[in-house]
Amino acid sequence: MNSGRRGGLRAATAAGVLLLLTLAGCGTESSGMSDAGTPPSASAAASAPPTTAAASPPVQAPAGQAAAPATAGPAVLARSEPVTLEIPVIGVRTDLLKLGLRENGSLEVPEDTGNGAPASWYNGSPTPGERGPSVMLGHVNSPNGRGGVFADLRKLTPGAEVNVIRADGSTAVFTVDRGALYSKTEFPTLEVYGNTTGSELRLITCDGYDPATGLFDDNYVIYAKLKA
Repeated sequence: MNSGRRGGLRAATAAGVLLLLTLAGCGTESSGMSDAGTPPSASAAASAPPTTAAASPPVQAPAGQAAAPATAGPAVLARSEPVTLEIPVIGVRTDLLKLGLRENGSLEVPEDTGNGAPASWYNGSPTPGERGPSVMLGHVNSPNGRGGVFADLRKLTPGAEVNVIRADGSTAVFTVDRGALYSKTEFPTLEVYGNTTGSELRLITCDGYDPATGLFDDNYVIYAKLKA
């Protein structure tokens, strides 16, 4: 499951450095967080999922944030922190935690309340509706054996709507562009976290559960754009 909110995250080519963000908490069989088959992964920010047990392999994200592009781009919204996430087509409605980085540079992930929720917004990324990629993380499984808040991300298809209710009372409506599965050892940092000309959203969870190890080897990422 980084800062200077309005420009998106600074690309590695600009910053020259990649900030290592550890995705933790997808859960394991032994921790009572089992997930059958291939659950969508990651509850969390910059890369993945929430759950207080079992750490997941790391994903890297660019440190810092670049200034907003000088040229005019698609219309965006003023800054306002997210409060609630709704994904009607898969029946998701979750309050959002606002989490950052631990002292060791790893990403904070939501503490599971027992049912695989809530999801979190990475407070180093732009607020939903601002220019750049806003990052949200969610668990794919839960201690009670049911799916986590992001267990059904794989069911999202292009055109599906994602609503983010913001602190100023407005709702940022995004439409799904695509979903992608990435190995945690080959995570495309710039593609996921790099600057964008418009307002975009990233929903990230764990995937690729390996029963032999009790770990998730992949991340599943939903890419969505602010609805015009």
